[in-house]
Amino acid sequence: MARPTRVIVIGGGIGGLAAAAALHRRGRDVTVLERAPSLDPVGAAISLAPNALRALDVLGIGDEIRDLAAWQGDGGLRTPRGRWLSRSDAEAAAARFGGPLVLLPRATLVDRLAALLPPGTVRTAAPAALADPGGRDRPARVTTGAGELEADLVVGADGIGSRVRGVLFPGRPGPVYAGFTTWRVLVPVPGAEFASHETWGRGQIWGTHPLGDGRVYAYAAAVVPAGEHAPDDEKAELLRRYGDWHDPIPAVLAAVRPEDVLRHDVHHLARPLPAYHSGRTVLLGDAAHAMPPTLGQGGNQAVEDAVVLAHHGADLPAYTAARLPRTTAVARRAVRVARLNMARGRALVAVRDTAVAALSATGPALFLRGFDSIADWRPPYASGRRHAGQR
Repeated sequence: MARPTRVIVIGGGIGGLAAAAALHRRGRDVTVLERAPSLDPVGAAISLAPNALRALDVLGIGDEIRDLAAWQGDGGLRTPRGRWLSRSDAEAAAARFGGPLVLLPRATLVDRLAALLPPGTVRTAAPAALADPGGRDRPARVTTGAGELEADLVVGADGIGSRVRGVLFPGRPGPVYAGFTTWRVLVPVPGAEFASHETWGRGQIWGTHPLGDGRVYAYAAAVVPAGEHAPDDEKAELLRRYGDWHDPIPAVLAAVRPEDVLRHDVHHLARPLPAYHSGRTVLLGDAAHAMPPTLGQGGNQAVEDAVVLAHHGADLPAYTAARLPRTTAVARRAVRVARLNMARGRALVAVRDTAVAALSATGPALFLRGFDSIADWRPPYASGRRHAGQR
């Protein structure tokens, strides 16, 4: 296959924008087609582990994102009554993985990625469909409202419900319900001073992380039937479920308005795809390997995908070979963690909490252990990050 020069990215989320930026740096002519009317991201905040930050180094914005990050990893794991099961800190995370664990608003990352692209690269309100994935002797074809486009490479970055994936692998099982729903908020909480934490209950979790701008990012998850919604509003549902949990959870909930709450059932690809490419078309991010959010690696793996794809260029089998085993392993670990932190039985929860506390007392916190072999990933080629001593 000839080296691709014209690239179409279907989807303008974090993975799609990162792929566009990485391919643009490699001299490709890139167009991003996003069906939404703007690039406003769905979701409140995103956690970035050192693996994703190293991928952002390749794009030239790793240090900028590190400097913008509001959360630096201090915190730990608690019970609903407030007892600490495990503690972690930023220095321990950085020492273990060679860099910090950080958190920042999704909109900030989207804005920085979009700024890496030439004006006119991103077309919003531009739904697109893959008409032909292409082949050795023919380009891929994409249909849009303005007509059909041809490309040497098409990147399917259209999310968990990917239509591109359906064209490449018809008949394959689609996303399945992971068994729990999530709520997310990003709100100002005056005077908020507390350590970041995640709290595990019975079939329910809560996480609270203060940001540097006075806002707090909080999320919750609970085992419920798919498609269920609160009979009144989602703030009221959060109060019913978490209103009597430890401080500062009641204070955070008091600052939330019903319209601040995002609720989404969690779906994932339980059965890995046979490949991440077909013809001249590739998949990345949730389109390729949607996973539960229990490791916070969905967006991180999408950014990894982007720089690895740009590295391999036209060698799409090499991209699949590099990414499919790793993302499958990460997704399976995320499923295992979900089974652990969403456990419901009283006896099982007691055993879980005792084991977490014991393990954390004898070595690195469980939170840090969960990132072993994930956060230490490095890009397949040198980044543009400037280290001490370089000029």
